Amino acid sequence: MSRRPSVLVVDDEEGVRHTLSLILDENGYEVRAVSDGEAALSELDRADFDVIITDVRMPKVGGIELLEHTRARSLDTTVIVMSAYGTQDTAIEAVKRGAYDYISKPFKPDEMVLLLRKAEERELLRSENRRLKAELAARGGVTELDQLVGASPPMEAIRKKIVRLADYKTTVLLTGESGTGKELVARAIHSLSPRKDRPFVAVNCGAIPENLMESELFGHMKGAFTDAGSTRIGLIEEAEGGTLFLDEAGELPLPLQVKLLRFLQEEEIRPVGGSKVLSVDVRVIAATARDLQEEVEAGRFREDLYYRLNVIPVHLPPLRERPGDVPRLVRFFLARLGERLDKHVRGVSDEAIKLLDSHHWAGNIRELENTLEQALVMCDDDVIDAEDLPEMLRAPGRPVFSLPKGPRSLKETMSAVEIEIIQSALKETGGNRTRAAELLEISHRALLYKIKNYGID
Repeated sequence: MSRRPSVLVVDDEEGVRHTLSLILDENGYEVRAVSDGEAALSELDRADFDVIITDVRMPKVGGIELLEHTRARSLDTTVIVMSAYGTQDTAIEAVKRGAYDYISKPFKPDEMVLLLRKAEERELLRSENRRLKAELAARGGVTELDQLVGASPPMEAIRKKIVRLADYKTTVLLTGESGTGKELVARAIHSLSPRKDRPFVAVNCGAIPENLMESELFGHMKGAFTDAGSTRIGLIEEAEGGTLFLDEAGELPLPLQVKLLRFLQEEEIRPVGGSKVLSVDVRVIAATARDLQEEVEAGRFREDLYYRLNVIPVHLPPLRERPGDVPRLVRFFLARLGERLDKHVRGVSDEAIKLLDSHHWAGNIRELENTLEQALVMCDDDVIDAEDLPEMLRAPGRPVFSLPKGPRSLKETMSAVEIEIIQSALKETGGNRTRAAELLEISHRALLYKIKNYGID
């Protein structure tokens, strides 16, 4: 069981101390209440507190002086000041000097609890920043394994598998939906391997035109084809001694699959137009959002290549199958985005967290990060609230798909869902297939294939 957050209440009114002690105890806080600033300083000598809630005006040592004492002692404690009528200016002065926030008396119990929850969110973000900076200093850089945020059982299993297989040259096949972090996992494997000081070369097989794919991978000799004005080494040779990451490997055209198979079997390549065979030492990690077993059955992917790639399979779960990871990812991305955009918030409201945690996330981690970037840019306050999130998250009751009723197989259902998503993207982009592919985060060639396969107008 996790430790209850500790709160030191400082107020010269017994009624306020009693009321706050009851409210905070009922909401899961460990409370110690004292009547003045001197007693508070004595308590701080004996124990650390997560939060101090103090009145501004008190006999002997007031709230401002208490705040200055905590800062002088470099205590990592959140200070909230309470102000009665006529002392609001003093409370604002306390915030300027480093207090987290102030609350006016009389206050409602819910107001105080909400303020404390926001303070906790702010502290979690600060802790995440401190952790990342400490690891960066200790390691000379944050590794890709550190960026695999999440403590759910599926993520813990993936981390263990990455560590176990990193030392070996064995080919790995990463599978999972779009946006689940396949390239990040590939980079983590490389960064933990003996090849970490050699190149990591990533190739998006769906982004390179089919007629250029062979020369991009294997290189070409001068004059091998029109416009081949000079000899050029391929991406496989560029990865010599390191790792070649073949993203969207399911997009590889059949003629090229034969050449890739030979490279995997013999560890040799022949540049386009070349007469010599070159030996290469490259580890291959492939990734795909497609079901390659289905592609084999449909005749679109070679069975022998599939087994060559699928030596060690690693399946990345969608975000909806990672319980408890969304809040952690929210804190991680807000810390990182805040640094990049130079815009920081104290946290995320409970309502916004609930919406983020309950969303389906068809685009997985990539979609979540994009959503948080949008929310951070649009947020006018120092806390991201529900209204800062995209409308699709704030209207969860709206039906996303309208599938026909009746029994159907999982394959038929998934195809129907994919058809509707593609049609929706084409409608949104006015039929522009290039823009629709970007919206769906797939290659243009993959979209054309799906349109033809499903017979979409």
